[in-house]
Amino acid sequence: MINFVMPDLYPASAEIFLLLMALVVLLVDLFAGRRWLTYLLTQLTLAGALGITFFTIDGRTVTTFSGMFIDDMFADLLKLALYPAVAMVLVYSRGYLAARNLDKGEFYVLTLFATLGMMVMISAGHFLSLYLGLEMLALSLYALVAIDRDSARATEAAMKYFVLGAMASGLLLYGMSMVYGATGSLEIAEVGQRIALGGGNRTVLVFGLVFVVAGLAFKLGVVPFHMWVPDVYHGAPTAVTLLIGSAPKLAALAIVMRMLVTGLAELAEHWQVMLMILSALSIALGNLAAIAQTNLKRMLAYSAISHMGFMLLGVLSGIVGGDPRFALNAYSSAMFYVIAYVLMSLGAFGMILLLSRAGFEAEDIEDFRGLNRRSPWFAAIMMILMFSMAGMPFFVGFFAKFAVLQAAIAAKLLWLAVFAVLFSLVGAFYYLRVVKVMYFDAPTDMSPIEGPRDMRILLSLNGLAVALVGLLPQGVLEYSIYATYTFLVGH
Repeated sequence: MINFVMPDLYPASAEIFLLLMALVVLLVDLFAGRRWLTYLLTQLTLAGALGITFFTIDGRTVTTFSGMFIDDMFADLLKLALYPAVAMVLVYSRGYLAARNLDKGEFYVLTLFATLGMMVMISAGHFLSLYLGLEMLALSLYALVAIDRDSARATEAAMKYFVLGAMASGLLLYGMSMVYGATGSLEIAEVGQRIALGGGNRTVLVFGLVFVVAGLAFKLGVVPFHMWVPDVYHGAPTAVTLLIGSAPKLAALAIVMRMLVTGLAELAEHWQVMLMILSALSIALGNLAAIAQTNLKRMLAYSAISHMGFMLLGVLSGIVGGDPRFALNAYSSAMFYVIAYVLMSLGAFGMILLLSRAGFEAEDIEDFRGLNRRSPWFAAIMMILMFSMAGMPFFVGFFAKFAVLQAAIAAKLLWLAVFAVLFSLVGAFYYLRVVKVMYFDAPTDMSPIEGPRDMRILLSLNGLAVALVGLLPQGVLEYSIYATYTFLVGH
């Protein structure tokens, strides 16, 4: 007889709550058919999940579901950043969706399931739960990209995303099966221990690692596995692009940390070299390709590739020659970088949504011409966001880049830090081009900027937060360090 032991549900209470509420939202939308009610319930669900996560923080590392689920400060902090990010996506998107008859119940339900997938990824303690979270996120996003069924561009983007996403999943599964074959375990911490004790065939492990890193690179959208990123960002409705380009980056950091740092830390000498190549190529190609873009969504897609390169730069700087002394500094820098990037990305895509209206997509750089004459305030907000993304001093983007570069220099990767700085200067060109267009070109459209009041207020706060956290980065940085410390100690 199998003795079933009831798992402790308390650590996963936020996930359980969100899953139940997603089903409630689905049923309410089906029977009531009132979109404002669906929207309100979705926002209340995110607020409830935030409250549950916040009030269940106790600073300890707890595992449940036979080690498949981990609740630690690292997971808690990423989730506390995740809920507001998704809530902001919904606020920014609502007017845009309504104007294009895309304000459907499935948008909100799929967004909740995507959020649940990200939460499972962030707390995954097992290769299977990690994969489950990843696929829940991916399948939700495939459907969301194709939500505008009348758009050939969106359908094409969804097909590309699906095919390349399926390839990435295959690579990842193959890599995981290799690791399982070598170690005899799928529990991430257990895999790490067995490798540390000299268990498993080294050749098989390294072979599996190559596939794992390739699968992760596909999912992150870094060079040379970046082909889907510009097409999906450009082809998807802007509301969906906003979702893809922001919150999942938090889960991306978690999946890299759980798999490579917790599970495969003993193979760091191998995966660091791979990440080094991916990071350098992403920073170079992302910044160079962005210069040639006239479409703002495609430009931000290439910008996202270079930013993911920076995040990987932080992750690969953690272990130097088998010495983990620099790990805390490096991993907390990567965490700070991702949180900063999500904040900037939300604002940038939010501005595109604000300028868009029925029958008009404000997705070309030319559409921002003379924005200063139409609305000096929102031109200033966009300027703050662009300066921050470029890494100009005293905005959050500058301190995020500085923290990562500092970690790279500490890890004796001076050549890579210099390389990243040089290409960041290249990147500054295309961000400044947007500012030049807003302030120095004559407007082609003088119609007043109309957007829901809640969106305009939140977008203003978003821009100001980028400036404020840039002036006072210590708070977010300290939380990142503390969360990373508990992550490293717990493992």
